[in-house]
Amino acid sequence: MAGLGGLVLTVAVFVVAWPLFTRMRNQRVWYHYLEDPYLHDSTDLAQLALCALPLFLLLLGIGSAAIQGACSRAVAGEAPRGDSPARLRPVLAVYVLRGLVVWPLPLIVAVVADRYTGYHLDTPLPLERGTWPYMLVKYSPLAALFVAVLLRLALTLAPAAAADGLGARAALRRSWSLTWTRVGAARVVALAVPLVVLTAGLLRLVTQVALPLRPLVRGILEDATGNFFAAYYAGILAPVIVGILVTAAVTVPLTCTAFAALHSHLHRRDALRDA
Repeated sequence: MAGLGGLVLTVAVFVVAWPLFTRMRNQRVWYHYLEDPYLHDSTDLAQLALCALPLFLLLLGIGSAAIQGACSRAVAGEAPRGDSPARLRPVLAVYVLRGLVVWPLPLIVAVVADRYTGYHLDTPLPLERGTWPYMLVKYSPLAALFVAVLLRLALTLAPAAAADGLGARAALRRSWSLTWTRVGAARVVALAVPLVVLTAGLLRLVTQVALPLRPLVRGILEDATGNFFAAYYAGILAPVIVGILVTAAVTVPLTCTAFAALHSHLHRRDALRDA
């Protein structure tokens, strides 16, 4: 259902963006009449996609929360049942809180670094290129990203803890306490690395296999609408959407089940040790 909702939202974004596609088409016709080259500006499309991003993340969160709940019940040996919004709320809250903990730091550092070292600057000021302060600021986003990855790994078990009945903050604390141990950290990393490799590899493979959809979708949509730019962007997105949907269908249940099982194992081990 979340995948279907994502497709519907993508179509809605294209409908909202249609005036932009129409303006691009008209400008292309006008420049062709003037016998001048036309290079379209996709800034407005990028801004519209950025505005729609929270809705896509919400759909992804709802779908992932439902799958996490089902996988956690399967690991616990409970009978499957439908999830009410009240049962999904703690898992969704975990996703939001985890995102607020993990991602602001690298984003802020990247913006600041670009502000002081970006190539858009006409002068070497405020930091002179080649000096050690310049290099330190330029590569600071890599350090911030490394910290974000460590935080993300430390909070990996939080959705499974929330699906187990904890509140959002309690789930984050449990994930932190279970992960920041020698055994917990090693097992989280040992499980996360193959899953990341599998997800990236499957996404690349399916997207490559689906590349023939690009000219097919572009040709059909251009013949139907007469708008080259709408057809062009739809053709670019078609194999990517197929890759994301197939990869999510395969890896999200696997990932949720694996981390639910790991959370259950580490929590029982921690409880036995305290006893």
